[in-house]
Amino acid sequence: MPLHHFEDLEVWKRSSRLAISVLELIDPVKLYALRDQMARCCISVPSNIAEGAERESDREFRRFLSIAKGSAGELRTQLYIGLHAGVFTATAATPLIQEAKEIASMIEGLRKRLGGNLFNAMLSFFF
Repeated sequence: MPLHHFEDLEVWKRSSRLAISVLELIDPVKLYALRDQMARCCISVPSNIAEGAERESDREFRRFLSIAKGSAGELRTQLYIGLHAGVFTATAATPLIQEAKEIASMIEGLRKRLGGNLFNAMLSFFF
């Protein structure tokens, strides 16, 4: 069930808004390595959702959703590091961390809805 309209997916909309918020947050950051890595991973979340949705199979979509979920975890880690290093305030970072967690949960829900559990596939083959 390839989804050719990723723009209709709430998880894509929310992850795109999160990316914009993160890009605004990191714009003044002087630490280039952190800024660059955060920009890459926040952009990666909606980009991989979109790329997976445009693929020709649920299996490919699930693979790209897995990558997107990993990028959401990477982003949370970098927000925590920036927070604890004093680069970001709790007021700025905490809502973004929470949103990244919720997006990761949404991605996992979508992955499950698409199916593809190897164990289930094996069961359906034998029974």
